Amino acid sequence: MKGVVRRVSNLARWLPIAPKWWAKLDLLKALVQRDLEARYKGSVLGNLWPLLNQISQLLIYTYVFSIVLKVKLSIQGLPDNNLTFGLWLFAGLLPWIPFSTGVAQGAASVITQPNLVKKVVFPLALLPLVPVLSLFLESTLGLMALILMVAITSQTIHSTLWLLPLVWIPQLLLTAGLGYLFAGFTVFLRDIPQTLAVILNLWFYVTPIIYPASAIPEQWRAWIFWLNPFTAIVEVYRDLVLVGEVHHWGEWGTASLVSLVVFLGGLWCYQRLRPAFADVL
Repeated sequence: MKGVVRRVSNLARWLPIAPKWWAKLDLLKALVQRDLEARYKGSVLGNLWPLLNQISQLLIYTYVFSIVLKVKLSIQGLPDNNLTFGLWLFAGLLPWIPFSTGVAQGAASVITQPNLVKKVVFPLALLPLVPVLSLFLESTLGLMALILMVAITSQTIHSTLWLLPLVWIPQLLLTAGLGYLFAGFTVFLRDIPQTLAVILNLWFYVTPIIYPASAIPEQWRAWIFWLNPFTAIVEVYRDLVLVGEVHHWGEWGTASLVSLVVFLGGLWCYQRLRPAFADVL
């Protein structure tokens, strides 16, 4: 996992960014590495745990839905067997888990670091980004496992995989934007993490992750696609990894625009509230 962070950092060096921003990016990279190391510090398997956890989820969902409940799903390019529904469900959970957990941990990122807020000259804008990026990097291990399983079952590796950054960008913008927004407000309203857990739970069931979008009543389907940006993110994710064709470009464009607005709005609120953090913590 540290190697992934280092390679991403080396590639980013080619970008035309001012030296002061490189210093902040280096600090962010160090914080993400420290966060990843702290998550599994002292464990024997170390950074293999995220991969094992995600593979166990894949096996559990496949067993429950495909073998016990006998849910069948026909996916273009995948064989009609018990593993198909598990792969389809896992492809929906892969973007959702780092999103929901990243928003929840980002919301608590400021109140759990009072020393950085009060006693040290520290770029506080980095705090909500640390859990967001750590969880996103962890999810790439599950993505590699999913691609491997799809390649084994379908005997194909889709060329659309190189388009995955197009769905990662709105996913990261939406996660970071909500992380900023709730991190700022949580300093003043400590009920927000509990409220957020309820909202994310409702959001999960409104998004077609454990059921296909075709199961949504037709009169509601367009509303769910256009008003819930994560619906487009999940569907495009599945299109790219499982199907090999993208069927939701319009919804993806709207989701990307909404995610950008949420990111800019969340960052703006966070920056406006930041001067008062030290007085409250």
